[in-house]
Amino acid sequence: MLQRALYNNILANTGKQKVSILLGARRVGKTHLLQQIKNNMPQGCLWLNGEDQTVADILEERSIANYKRLVQGYTLLIIDEAQYISDISRKLKLMIDEIHPLHIIITGSSAFDMQQTGEPLTGRSITYTMFPVAQMELAKQENLIQTKELLDERVVFGGYPEVITLPTLAEKQQYLFELINTYLLKDILAFEDIRNPQKLKDLLVLLAYQIGSEVSLDELGRQLGLSKNTVDRYLDLLSKVFVIYNRRGYSRNLRKEVAKSSRWYFYDNGIRNAIISNFNLPALRQDMGMLWENYIASERIKYHAYNNFFVNSYFWRTYDQQEIDLVEEQNAALSAYEFKWREDKAKIPVAFAKAYPDAPFSVIHSNNYLNFIT
Repeated sequence: MLQRALYNNILANTGKQKVSILLGARRVGKTHLLQQIKNNMPQGCLWLNGEDQTVADILEERSIANYKRLVQGYTLLIIDEAQYISDISRKLKLMIDEIHPLHIIITGSSAFDMQQTGEPLTGRSITYTMFPVAQMELAKQENLIQTKELLDERVVFGGYPEVITLPTLAEKQQYLFELINTYLLKDILAFEDIRNPQKLKDLLVLLAYQIGSEVSLDELGRQLGLSKNTVDRYLDLLSKVFVIYNRRGYSRNLRKEVAKSSRWYFYDNGIRNAIISNFNLPALRQDMGMLWENYIASERIKYHAYNNFFVNSYFWRTYDQQEIDLVEEQNAALSAYEFKWREDKAKIPVAFAKAYPDAPFSVIHSNNYLNFIT
């Protein structure tokens, strides 16, 4: 059984008088992870499902006496899908302030799921983000030969837990199609007034073909028949449900550096390929540069998050088309990386080398990528 990277971090904090907020896209394994934690504390954990109306009714009376009766004999309270419980933040604040000892873990499938858990929990919460399975997690249960053999498949089908366990490529493909048609936009449609859901999917298709390129909101709007502001809002919503994320341009020294535009990436390659209905393996694809850049960029995000590394990530480009796929800034030091599917020589752009002479430059390809993401 795969042990997720967050397991030890969350388990280690269950002794604190805090609320742990576990965020992540639907189907990435949040509930399964918390079941493992519950099983490690069978005598002292109460599990509630926020989608259960009985649970909502029990929690409705916001009083210390009511909550003490509920959690009596428990030191850990888990509320899965907590966003469905009204005024959840104030209820959690009352519990964590008045009942000792108690640790609470709640889950949500989007950033705006937990908007109502904001200010009342200031100083009382720990937030975690869970992603599709990372290569650094898989490395604990497979050898180097297995990893190499599975690389083509993972670059195409991504890392959703069930996708990894399905035995055939056809089953993986079917699962991903069902995922984007049933779960992908569920949170947005449930919490936001979206008049035309098809426009969200059309927007994702456009983004899928522009990985590694700057995206113009005006151009997206023209293609979709939407205003620039509406496109911006849709991008924000898709980010909050952990489908896509953006990267800004890096600029410090040069007037000709591009700084205001964004590049958009998918958290999971399988979702990206399901959006465009293309599950061809690498040997048959024309877009391996995009796929490889998306895969490595997203795996790097998981690596940083799970290791608690605080890193600012950018792309770099000048108006005369010199560019670098990834520039990382950590403790005021820069590192630059170019992504190539096949091993290839690449030189650091002259303008970057002159402006940032102390920044190391590396090419990340399919023969050396593991150290970069594990």
